[in-house]
This record gives sequence, structure tokens and C-alpha cells, in this order.
Amino acid sequence: MLHDEREYPVTSIFNSFAYRFGEIFRKRYVKVDNSKTTFVPIAKMILRKNMTEEDKLYVNNINGSTEEFIMLGYDRFAKVNLLRRSYFCRKYDLVKLSCAHAMEALRLKYGDKYDTSIYNYSSQIYSKESYLLDYLELICAAPLE
Repeated sequence: MLHDEREYPVTSIFNSFAYRFGEIFRKRYVKVDNSKTTFVPIAKMILRKNMTEEDKLYVNNINGSTEEFIMLGYDRFAKVNLLRRSYFCRKYDLVKLSCAHAMEALRLKYGDKYDTSIYNYSSQIYSKESYLLDYLELICAAPLE
């Protein structure tokens, strides 16, 4: 009596997952496509957060150069070299978005028009065009065997 096999609709479960994720990706694609920003919304939010953090940093210019800076704040110091794109805090190495230290250095180098230079010092994988090209084709579930 317990040895009877039951068939569960595994295929239909996975198809419903694929359908639901397809809906989510289509909605996100439309949202990103209609946005007026250069980067995807989540990257823009991270950059905005870093902009508010940069206001609390003390900056010292090394050798009078416009490429190297030392920052003090948040109980530590950070060295930023814009020419080599090396940032001491290593946040850029992880997420490839300008950290608060780099943004402060960009503000000192470019003045009030530093907003546009942030995109040049961040990875282009967060750009709207890159996102739209990556998800242009239909994402399908793996075929069942």
C-alpha cells in the first residue's frame, strides 16, 4: 500500500518558476529602459549613498598632484590614485563603482562638474546600455531530458 508511486508535476512546477522569473525580468527590463539615468537604478542608488558619505571626509593633496589624494574619515585613512584607479579601501575592486573616497577626489579634481566624471571612473557593466544588451534575448529554462 505504501509502495505505490506518485507522479508529481515537477515539470509544471519548473515551468511556473521560469514563467514567473520571465515576468520579473521583463518588468525590470522595461523599468531600466524607461529610466533617464546613465546607470541602472541600483548602481545609481549606491553612487548617491557614496556621495553623501564623501561630505564627511578630510582630504589632503599629495605632491600638489590632481591625481593622488589622502583621505581621513570613518576612523581610517585611504589613499586614492585616480590615474591608476587604485583606491586603498578596495571597495572599487569588489563592486567596480566609485567609492566615497574616489568621489571626493573627483570632486576636488573636477570641481562642481564632477558628477559626469563619476561614470568614467566606474565600470560600464552598470550602464543602462550594457544591462539592456545583456537581457535582450529571451531567458529560457534548461530543457528537460
